Amino acid sequence: MGLSLNIDMSSTAFVEPLPVIDFAAQILGKDVMSRPLSDANRVRIKKALHDLKVEITHRGSLRRKYRVFGLTAQPTHELIFPIDDEVKSVVEYFKEMYGFTIKQPHLPCLLVGNQKKPNYLPMEVCKIVEGQRYKKRLNEKQITSLLKVTCQRPGDKEMDIRRTVHKNGYDQDPYAKEFGINISDKLTSIEARVLPAPWLKYHDTGKESECLPRVGQWDMKNKKVVNGCTVNHWASINFSRSVQESTASGFCQELAQTCKLLGMEFNSEPAIPMYSARPEQAVQALKHVYNAALKKPKGKELELLLVILPDNNGALYGDIKRICETELGIMSQCCLAKHVFKICKRYLANVSLKINVKMGGRNTVLLDAVSRRIPLVSDVPTIIFGADVTHPETREDTSPSIAAVVASQDWPEVTKYAGLVCAQAYRQELIQDLYKTWHDPQRGTVTGGMIRELLISFRKATGQKPLRIIFYRDGVSAGQFHQVLLYELDAIRKACASLEPNYQPPVTFVIVQKRHHTKLFANNHNDKSSTDKSGNILPGTVVDSKICHPTQFDFYLCSHAGIQGTSKPAHYHVLWDENNFMADEMQTLTNNLCYTYVRCTRSVSVGNFFLLALLLNTLTLST
Repeated sequence: MGLSLNIDMSSTAFVEPLPVIDFAAQILGKDVMSRPLSDANRVRIKKALHDLKVEITHRGSLRRKYRVFGLTAQPTHELIFPIDDEVKSVVEYFKEMYGFTIKQPHLPCLLVGNQKKPNYLPMEVCKIVEGQRYKKRLNEKQITSLLKVTCQRPGDKEMDIRRTVHKNGYDQDPYAKEFGINISDKLTSIEARVLPAPWLKYHDTGKESECLPRVGQWDMKNKKVVNGCTVNHWASINFSRSVQESTASGFCQELAQTCKLLGMEFNSEPAIPMYSARPEQAVQALKHVYNAALKKPKGKELELLLVILPDNNGALYGDIKRICETELGIMSQCCLAKHVFKICKRYLANVSLKINVKMGGRNTVLLDAVSRRIPLVSDVPTIIFGADVTHPETREDTSPSIAAVVASQDWPEVTKYAGLVCAQAYRQELIQDLYKTWHDPQRGTVTGGMIRELLISFRKATGQKPLRIIFYRDGVSAGQFHQVLLYELDAIRKACASLEPNYQPPVTFVIVQKRHHTKLFANNHNDKSSTDKSGNILPGTVVDSKICHPTQFDFYLCSHAGIQGTSKPAHYHVLWDENNFMADEMQTLTNNLCYTYVRCTRSVSVGNFFLLALLLNTLTLST
């Protein structure tokens, strides 16, 4: 197609340009003018204002801007500073210098300018500068509000893009004309095809042992998981003050019953009765429940802990995961209080699916995998990797980046995954621990790394070594393709060679990009045969021409059904392919794997391995 102009509408959160006193009141959810701030509230405001720009309002048209780096510990009326060989208070200075009477002297001052020699600015003379992007993590309420404003149906999104192109008048741009470039104001028309959904296999004892998803979704009605887990010893704990113990206990019993209905061996009775505790007592409460179960007459170690959390639980979730899975050695399943009050069968089924996988079961497998009909996967033992790196927020320059790698462990089904995580240098995109060597005083040179460990795990699980490797990599920008391929492909090679001389299975290396601005719209948003209920393109829509590279192996795939807003396709780049995949084979495999995500009965936007790697990263960061 040649050069193309990519236009998209993006949204982000901005800090509201309020007077600082109003901003502080909004942060605390109460009036700040009537009494001095407590230390806790002062710290909250200090964190909220840190690194924001403010402008002064007490000097008429002179609106000088400053960046905030702190908040004084003392109220304004206690602050003094040296000037012209004398000491003057901030209150006196503003009265004498500007004729401004400070009305809220009980509030602290903003610290601005040079940290070694800061300036004091009373809160009441400052206003937040307009147009500052909010860089901190949004809470649940803020995310909901942002989505309400920015979420657009495909037809509305397309109309906005068309209006922007028309308004900007690219066809009249003098610089483009100077170079003989003509820019069309019409969207590019491309050809696409829709890949069929794969048949899914469930347990033969269910009324429906096979299932064909419709428009990217299905449910667990009349179905049983293909391999059910066994849970004999479990307990429950309630950290929500709004949920009565009897209500929480009843919810857990309903959940246990749902697990049994879906084909798991789940003991109906908990090891000990429901235990309630305050969130701040989490560590003691978790250890109490664990030890109480052991002290029962036939006490055994707990296998699973069901946890009821308050809807706003802060760091509690991360603490529970850390204590249960790294100190006590038990699996945990957390549920929010809002779901306990209104028991929904679909919610219980989704949580049950999560429990089954956590406890070693499998929910479903691809029917083609069972019958060994997946090209270049079913013929020889094949391992599928998914890798991702999650970086800390831009201004957190002391936090490490977290790399996660997962790998299939159940060939030929390629549904069950094991995963490993490692911390590495801040914002380092290359995965450092794919393969590593170190010197041990007794054993000499020792080899290890995530690839090596997962290859060993695959062999233990299947009894065979992988003869083919498919490596999906997420989160890489186009400028890093070459660097990531060279480094990580070399690590895969070295990991294989460290296990056995001349062991070099063929590798296919695929990068997926989600952070791009390409949107695909149906020609007719009202055509039910080419759109889903939300007006988005159908799941399985694939594009591999015109907007793709003319010689390289890449394609766009929208594998999921839209729920709200406009669906975004994933952009896959096959950078290295020793397995000689045909385009249709790679696209079909990638699409089918999007139907095996363990936590829901919907096709997802990228392969299940990516979401599992992302989940590992998220859990690591939260703990």
